[in-house]
Amino acid sequence: MSLEDGDPARWRGQQVNGEVSGTPWLAGTRDPLPQGTPAPDSSRTEVMAEDWEPEPVLGDSDMIPRDASQQARQDLGQHEEALMGELTELVQKVVKSSSWWERHGVDISILACSFLLLPAGFLCLRSAQTIPFLAGVLTLGVVHHTLTVKGSHLASHNALTESKSWGKVWAIFFIELCSAFTAEQATYNHVKIHHGYTNVIGLGDSSTWKLPFLNRYVYMFIAPLAVPIITPLVALDLLRNVEWKAALRTLCCMFLGLYCHYWLLLHVSGFQSPWSALLCMLLTRSLLAHPYIHVNIFQHIGLPMFAADRKPKRIHLMSLGVLNLPRNALLDWSFGHSLISCHVEHHLFPSLSDNMCLKIKPIISQYLKQKKLPYNEDTYTSRLRLFLQRYEELMVHAPPITELVGIQ
Repeated sequence: MSLEDGDPARWRGQQVNGEVSGTPWLAGTRDPLPQGTPAPDSSRTEVMAEDWEPEPVLGDSDMIPRDASQQARQDLGQHEEALMGELTELVQKVVKSSSWWERHGVDISILACSFLLLPAGFLCLRSAQTIPFLAGVLTLGVVHHTLTVKGSHLASHNALTESKSWGKVWAIFFIELCSAFTAEQATYNHVKIHHGYTNVIGLGDSSTWKLPFLNRYVYMFIAPLAVPIITPLVALDLLRNVEWKAALRTLCCMFLGLYCHYWLLLHVSGFQSPWSALLCMLLTRSLLAHPYIHVNIFQHIGLPMFAADRKPKRIHLMSLGVLNLPRNALLDWSFGHSLISCHVEHHLFPSLSDNMCLKIKPIISQYLKQKKLPYNEDTYTSRLRLFLQRYEELMVHAPPITELVGIQ
């Protein structure tokens, strides 16, 4: 709804930037960067797809005299790069020893099972009895979020297949057809901006998710219900930034996905009026919108934020600015491990599938703790309480820039 990550929809009210997950995407959407702002190379590597270090947006270190402090920063940077290289070797060994089933098959099977549940969900809605009808709503709601959040997020990172061509096909299918969003903008803003500049002020700082004109209770508990409506509207606005062929394709896919859902409710589920069918669409598409929005703010906002020219290297940036939530059966299935309990692992190695993120989790956590680096974890309830208590500070006011003595 990348998903992490992959969002989702940009909510109007301020200039936004930052995080996709697409349907409303985990990673959110944003306006195009000012001309001259660098975006990481779009090429994909093996395990470390997107494991690059973006160039600073501001400042020019070459203009600074080579004094002792600069030499110390360079030495520290080399040490951080060595840490990331060592960790990458550990992860690559696990990936190389893993089967195709572990790398891709498990997550593909979850998405396939979701498709197979669609007929049961639509048929349950035909019932005049309460329990079967609610079972249909629950089934379609979970299936929708599995396809639009988990599917879109994995597709945006090309984590469903080794083929770039098939990766493009899956991205269009999950992001545009299922999620009613634009694949190019979703992928760029989530993969290139949010992952490239995680928790960097003005770029990947997750301010996409902030609506300062709403009070805490409206934002946390009422506004998420509008996500299914806002998502395609934001997508239409973003089509101005893509080529006309891509825009035409996106419009066709969005219309086809929404109309198929509507048609099936009328002709398979037996809804008698267009309004009842549209209301059911809204209900199923917003069923997990609350945890979707919550997850996107819980895992980054409130953690250290950095200036573009004074951010730490990748391993520190991700260990400081990303948080894992506990495992949850419903959210693990619908959103994927990389957006819930393995978000730190996902930000360090974003091209890995959900199942592989879960497999390398013990290695990542042990390594970071051994090297005295942060490994942020908290419960869903604890983060919800924190955001309700400190909503003005975290979601209304501009976040302070973190100064890390000895790191920056």
